[in-house]
Amino acid sequence: MSTPAIDDLLRELAPQVVGVLTRRTGDFDTAEDAVQEALLDAAAQWPEQGLPDNPRGWLIQVAVRRMTELMRNEQARRRREERVAAEQPPAAPPADDALAAEQDDTLVMLFLCCHPALTPASAIALTLRSVGGLTTAEIAKAFLVPEATMAQRISRAKQRIKASGVPFRMPAPQDRAQRLSSVLHVLYLTFNEGYASSAGPDLHRADLAREAIRLTRMLHALLPGDCEVAGLLALMLLTDARREARTGPRGVPIPLAEQDRSRWDAAAIAEGVALVTTTLAKGAVGPYQLQAAVAALHDEAPTAEQTDWPQILALYGLLQRMSDNPMVALNRAVAAAMAHGPATGLDQLKELDDRLHGHHRYHTARAHLREMAGDVAGAIEDYRTAAGRTTNIPERDYLTSRAAQLAARP
Repeated sequence: MSTPAIDDLLRELAPQVVGVLTRRTGDFDTAEDAVQEALLDAAAQWPEQGLPDNPRGWLIQVAVRRMTELMRNEQARRRREERVAAEQPPAAPPADDALAAEQDDTLVMLFLCCHPALTPASAIALTLRSVGGLTTAEIAKAFLVPEATMAQRISRAKQRIKASGVPFRMPAPQDRAQRLSSVLHVLYLTFNEGYASSAGPDLHRADLAREAIRLTRMLHALLPGDCEVAGLLALMLLTDARREARTGPRGVPIPLAEQDRSRWDAAAIAEGVALVTTTLAKGAVGPYQLQAAVAALHDEAPTAEQTDWPQILALYGLLQRMSDNPMVALNRAVAAAMAHGPATGLDQLKELDDRLHGHHRYHTARAHLREMAGDVAGAIEDYRTAAGRTTNIPERDYLTSRAAQLAARP
């Protein structure tokens, strides 16, 4: 089996193994650390020695041994050490290992890592490590922070979950909706960070976007009847389908209207459209489904000029009634400009000045609408302001270049 295939298998097995150990010992923190060490051992040994007969059982055995070692080395956990030390790990990982036959705890792990008590940043990091199987170093690299900083963030997240006293099981029915909302929000934020990086030298981080799609696809398989889970998966697929066309040769962003649509991923678009079409027909419509419907309208338009902007405007109107999110209002203003002219959009943007004046996306949108309206000086000012407020280098370069191009016009 190739190394990429092994990496995919390890990511799939990681939350299952953490779940087994956590369910048996009640210690999520140490279980997660032990599994990370087992994953590193597997990544080093399996490409050379081949897959064991029972990869999941192999990981469980190694993780149990690592967990026992970790507990023995922690003086503050002497009581737990005595209990765990009395349990002898299996001598070999037989194919029918009883531990390996235990249930798949992936969904429980998702709910645990997306606990409402955690900040979004902490929940994303913990989810990527415990459910996604990424190492702390990989997560730190993705978010452009030192590994020690990310390790502290993950450790604090685990301690907060431990302090909350939440049991390792699916939330009770009355709590499930809130917790599922947190799970979807974390997956959504993870994808957004991958698709449009908040900082750094790259416009996007394909590995994060792919991981968010993988986890959401897994969640959809576990909860196939949930329309918002399907809507989020559709939104990710329809948005990520444009990734290859979003940048030029040097990584400079290409606006949606100027992209080569032949480079969009037709298979991802077809899957996303099918998902959102099915879920919208069921009646109960949520924000992820509406955003997916907007993405579908963009992806299905043969050209930018044929985009159904009135329908997109109507969908953003529904979204705005569901949520007081200023970014939704910003997108609605742009859609209004495309449907009814830049003056309409600029009037709506005025209402957002107090809430979004410090955000680069507000000035980017206003620059675009001012350029459409023929206000070149105003557009140049906004492009420069937006460039000064973004921390993403390719985006900054594009905005700066756009201002320079307008300034050079006769």
